[in-house]
Parts: sequence; C-alpha cells; structure tokens
Amino acid sequence: MSSLPEGISRRPFDGTQRLATRGEPVYGEPTDGEWRLWDAGRSKLGAMIELGMELPLEALGSVLYLGAASGTTVSHVADFAGPTYAVEFAPRPVRDLIEVAESRPNLYPLLKDARKPETYAHIVESDLDLLIQDVATRGQARLACENALFLADDGLLCLAVKARSEDVTAEPEAVFEQVRTELTDDYTIIDSQPLRPFHDDHLAIVARKR
Repeated sequence: MSSLPEGISRRPFDGTQRLATRGEPVYGEPTDGEWRLWDAGRSKLGAMIELGMELPLEALGSVLYLGAASGTTVSHVADFAGPTYAVEFAPRPVRDLIEVAESRPNLYPLLKDARKPETYAHIVESDLDLLIQDVATRGQARLACENALFLADDGLLCLAVKARSEDVTAEPEAVFEQVRTELTDDYTIIDSQPLRPFHDDHLAIVARKR
C-alpha cells in the first residue's frame, strides 16, 4: 500500500478514521475543520485507496480525469494534485463542475467527449502524471489506450471498469478479463481488484504506460 500524499489524511468521522482531503465541501460531506470526508462509497478512486491498492500518489502533479460528472471525486483529486483537467460529456454536470472549480484554481472543467481526445488535445498538457477514468460506456479499455497519449512515459492509469456498461449480458469476470487483455497494448498492469464492498460489479485497475 502506498503512503498518502500531502493533502490526503485519515480523520475521525463517526468514531472511525476515514479518508479526507483538505478543501471546500462539494456534495454535503461531513467536515473536520478544513478537512472533508472522502466517501469511498461515492468515489471509485476513494475506494481504491481505502482498499489499499498500489497507488503511487506521493509526488502527483498533473491529472486528466475522464468522466468527472458533477465533481464528487475530481474535487478531492484537485485538493491534493496539481493542474487537474476534468472531462465531462453532459452539460448539466459541467455547470456543477464550474462551481466546484471556483474554489480550486487548479481544476479545469472541459465539456468534451472522452471518446474524442483530439477535441481537447489542444487544451490538455502532455506528459501528465495520472489518468483517472470512470466512464460508463462500451470500449473502456480502448478509451484508456486512446487517452494514453497525454501521459508521461511512466504515467499512471487508474481505471474503474463498469461491467454492466461494457456488456450487460456478460459475466462481470469475463468483461474484466477482456479489459485487462486489451489494456496491455499500452499499459503494464500493476494492481487489479474488485471494488467491493464499496461498488458492485466494478473492477479497479492501476497500470503504467508502456
């Protein structure tokens, strides 16, 4: 398990030590002074950290987040990372993202389609440290490979695979194995775990760009 970087801590919430970041609240989460609870039940990346996955986040700089939605997870990422580019396809969540970014000058909301990286290639810097992907669509491995162009040579991928989004009729384990196989064209897988008990029928994958 990797150590937590500055800006992430474990704080006492409801009598237990819970994951938290330092920043303005976003989704009604409990706070402890300047710290706010990072609810792993609402965040795939938070669940990866809580499950002790191999996530080298200590020296994290620039980030590309695909599937940012209204900003639940990407707001936590922007609390401790450098420039954070948040790609979301739907206009309504992007309006929420813009509000979240008002207190986070390093967070850049982008109304773009993650399946078309060429449409934001002129905005997002290259040689990024981390690509986070949480997109409910078919072809999740292909999307991660197409966006690998933004990563540095040793850049990291954190992918939350939704089995039912890939193929609602297939067994989740078969979907997960196919995604892992497709990723090896561009990545070396470091860690792979189901996200239970926080999220059903999801697999978390941590990988490095080849």
